[in-house]
Amino acid sequence: MSDTAERSEAAEPTEPEEQRHQRQRERRVAALRGARRVLARPGFVSTLRERIALLDGADELYGLDEPSDMYGNGVVAALEEKTAALLGTEAAAFFPTGTMAQQVALRCWAGRTGNPVVALHGLGHPELHERNAFSRVSGLRPVRLTDAPRQPTADEVRGFDEPFGALMLELPLREAGYLLPTWEELTEVVEAARERDAVVHFDGARLWECTTHFGRPLAEIAALADSVYVSFYKSLNGYGGAALAGPRTLVEEAKAWRHRYGGQVFQQFPTALSVLAGLERELPRLPAYVAHARVVATALREGLAAAGLPWARVHPEVPHTHEFQVWLPCDPDTAGEAALRQAEETGTMLFSSPWDAGGPGVALTEVSVGESGLEWTADDVRAAVADFAGRLKF
Repeated sequence: MSDTAERSEAAEPTEPEEQRHQRQRERRVAALRGARRVLARPGFVSTLRERIALLDGADELYGLDEPSDMYGNGVVAALEEKTAALLGTEAAAFFPTGTMAQQVALRCWAGRTGNPVVALHGLGHPELHERNAFSRVSGLRPVRLTDAPRQPTADEVRGFDEPFGALMLELPLREAGYLLPTWEELTEVVEAARERDAVVHFDGARLWECTTHFGRPLAEIAALADSVYVSFYKSLNGYGGAALAGPRTLVEEAKAWRHRYGGQVFQQFPTALSVLAGLERELPRLPAYVAHARVVATALREGLAAAGLPWARVHPEVPHTHEFQVWLPCDPDTAGEAALRQAEETGTMLFSSPWDAGGPGVALTEVSVGESGLEWTADDVRAAVADFAGRLKF
């Protein structure tokens, strides 16, 4: 299940409501598969045949006559080396999940600093989507710098009222609208943590698409932190997996903990090959996706205004990455039904993610712009908004 679907369906609803959400999800996936035009077509809606096709041409990425991997060698080790080179770190370790990678990273840092307290944002992934894994599994104690829908500030780091061993920054902050700080704000926050003798860890699941906003290469961004986690499927379209990158001594220790946590998987060559394909094909395209997301966001805002909706928002107005939020003055079911009917009846799916409640009478969804979205002109977006708005029934 996608991150977006997990976020929408994380609550424990009554049985009828659960069934309703399941039917909506089945309709949404069917609409995504059948739509002729979408802004992004996530991998989880593809067929097995389509997913396997990602490995076409894999012989140009890695020698397929080489021995298969066993417990992290071979093609997995090659992927680790490539990841470390891209991020400019001494080493990197492949993990089956980002949840495991970050627990291991922060557990290792806690052992080195002698302080198990991790300062992070209240909207961060570990706080909202990991069932208290830091405290239940890894002996860590998360503390919240802020719950506000923005990045933490240097003053909040400096003024926090208890010591912490590590500062964890999610770049971008997904739940707040894929928000990033400015480069100056980021460096100030990192410096504030250093003043407190804390290490800095980047939750960089989507770090790959941050280069446009910061105007700097990946290695320069990653160099600010003591360790970095990156996802291999959220932006790169890989089958799964993640990496922890940082100093070689930390990575070697992390590999020992990876084994203890059950992450020393016997063979991972399909996933590793799919990630190598993503690094080769998708990574160079991400700046174009970010640039076009800004075109789409402007056209969405103009279309919503032209539709005469009493209140609507595109957040942030200028997207920091190729993903952003849209807020509408209606309940989530109304917006979701209009989006589904538009896709089912016209073959154009403007809003493909679930709609959640952003407050009383307010619905919000996430918009992602991928390869398929590059075909949309601003006029196409405005026309799709007009059609969608006409289907809203308040």
